[in-house]
Amino acid sequence: MRMFANLVIRFPKWIIALWIVIAAVMAFQAIKLPGVLEGDGFRMDGEYEQVADRLTKEFGLPAETMFLVFEDMTDEEIKTAVSDVEDLGLAEDIVSPLEDNSLHTENLSYALLHFEEDADMTEAVSAIQETADHDGAVLTGGTAISEDINKASQRDLVKAETIGLPIALIVLLLAFGSVVAALVPFFVGVATIITTFGTMTLIGQSMDLSIFMLNIVPMLGLALSIDFSLLFINRYREERKKQPVDEAVRTTILTAGRSVLFSAFCVFIGLGALFIIQIDLFKNIGVGGMAVVSLAVLSSLTLLPSILLVLGDRLNKWTILKVKEGASGWRKFAERVIRRPVLITIGALIILGVCMIPVKDMELTIPEMDSLPSSNDTRQAFEKIEDEFGLSNSTAYIIAEREGGWEDEDGIREIEKLQDALLDDSRTDEVSTIFTEGEIEDADTWLQATQMPETAAAVEPLLDSFIEGDSLLVPVTLKPEGASAEAQNWARDWAEKDTEWNLSVGGYPKFNQEIFDEIWDKIGYVLGIIIVSTYIILMIAFRSVLIPLKAIIMNVIGLSAAFGALVYIFQYGHFGLEAGTIALIIPVLVFSLVFGLSMDYEVFLISRIQEEYTKDSDNDRATVEGLSATSKIITSAALIMIVLTGAFAFTEVMPVKQIGVGIAIAVAIDATIIRLLLVPSLMKLFGKWNWWMPFRKGPYKGGNWH
Repeated sequence: MRMFANLVIRFPKWIIALWIVIAAVMAFQAIKLPGVLEGDGFRMDGEYEQVADRLTKEFGLPAETMFLVFEDMTDEEIKTAVSDVEDLGLAEDIVSPLEDNSLHTENLSYALLHFEEDADMTEAVSAIQETADHDGAVLTGGTAISEDINKASQRDLVKAETIGLPIALIVLLLAFGSVVAALVPFFVGVATIITTFGTMTLIGQSMDLSIFMLNIVPMLGLALSIDFSLLFINRYREERKKQPVDEAVRTTILTAGRSVLFSAFCVFIGLGALFIIQIDLFKNIGVGGMAVVSLAVLSSLTLLPSILLVLGDRLNKWTILKVKEGASGWRKFAERVIRRPVLITIGALIILGVCMIPVKDMELTIPEMDSLPSSNDTRQAFEKIEDEFGLSNSTAYIIAEREGGWEDEDGIREIEKLQDALLDDSRTDEVSTIFTEGEIEDADTWLQATQMPETAAAVEPLLDSFIEGDSLLVPVTLKPEGASAEAQNWARDWAEKDTEWNLSVGGYPKFNQEIFDEIWDKIGYVLGIIIVSTYIILMIAFRSVLIPLKAIIMNVIGLSAAFGALVYIFQYGHFGLEAGTIALIIPVLVFSLVFGLSMDYEVFLISRIQEEYTKDSDNDRATVEGLSATSKIITSAALIMIVLTGAFAFTEVMPVKQIGVGIAIAVAIDATIIRLLLVPSLMKLFGKWNWWMPFRKGPYKGGNWH
């Protein structure tokens, strides 16, 4: 670290110039990022994907179907709209409501637009939406909804930063008093975000990236960069009072820089653990998060100290607020806390316990069109045809393999046997086979029909619709809603069922089942890696067995309380929000992100307490001094984090809104109840045992045990 500090001090202008060049180059890539992002990221390589691919390639089902919705339009207007879309030549096939009465009512109708597997859906949606809007129709369906979420995400980013950045600047002005000192963290943060966006554009050439990356990366990157800068600049100003600029920067890199590295490593580990969950969104956030954390650390340890070296005392230029020297107010607060450690500990735990109560009611779902606001035209159009025409997401597809095929007499009887087995399941509503579609009662009747030329010509073409080689397609409509736990259980049971046929299951129930199972099967490993790695990192950082254990337990309690608050706000429907559900990704992402982020404050606080403790081994004095020296900076850093993430509460995309609010609440709980009350109280209660480490004897002093 000392060698690194010397290098930065020697070449500050070169480092700044290099960052300017890198940021300029990456800016050209960054502006392309929205065009690279697609889909919500809920995709994984599994049986659902395999069956979907086979349905298209073997059975001729469209790769994607979208809906062109007509409300209060005459037949002539509908005919014109359909014709205009046909003229674009983008859809493989269009089924007009004027040709199919099941798609048409007096006031509401829709056309089915089928697309091939290799169709450029982004281009198709854009062109069709423009044409549909002109004709008074609305395009809806999978990609159309995803494109609307993408556009909303871009608007959300602008809106959130418009709200958050000015407030964050005010907080920095209150913390530093100087306009220049307050602006420096913004320059560092902007450089970090631009470079990360450019990096993500390049990564997007080789992997699919979710549209949610557009919000999560800047939310995390800007907050982290400003947090690190706040800590760094605060320590530099302290050191500058005692030594020249060069030495002050060197000392800051060796102290605050070390804290930045340890805290960033905790965040990095939490994000890296997401790779265990083999769902694109989690891998995306793992890649994007690790990239932005790495670049935030790099900018904080290279660009920031270089700027400080070039600015020198001009850092305090344009001082508009007189910042009080010392920390007498916080010292009094710290002394009060450690005078009543038992009372404060019990009170804090009671408050957190009450906040945790709603967690028991948490209902998790995969976000879909409900990610968009209820006023969105695309969402409204889909909901209208869903309600009017009873569109169901409860259809599953079974592909059954039988050696020798299905078209001989034994095969026909096996089809009936499979159909009966499916209908015997109480969760099954309807099964589509050659018998149901041909309105034939059983295999015997079918076989008789094929013996007579006049009926054979009518029923035998059905074989081509349901059979391809040794594969049989059986669409199944379930009684429970497709996203329900009961439908997931059905998909899991039939995929794992031991039968004389080789069964593969697809459709929406299978999609939900695979996503939920992948998360629940892997979440234990993710949490284990985060907790164990964090414990080891903090144990090495603080040379203590007890301090990292306390930190982890308090983090888990704090996060549980934050999840309870999320349920209260979003699921119960408070503060003007409609009652709904929590996006499935929220608990995993918020835990992975905040568990590491909250360690920033743990490292900031305990590092300072540790510094003081090495002087005289007085735990109480070290706790008071450490808390009084860091409370202002922790409060300011947390407030900036809360503002920058909480600003997403005013955005449109629901999962992003929930992530932003979740992080803001978790950070608020951590920086107040936990960091300012529980940590010092427990430091007081455990006394010298805070610093116990096996295989060391005697008191901890001067960095060693004697």
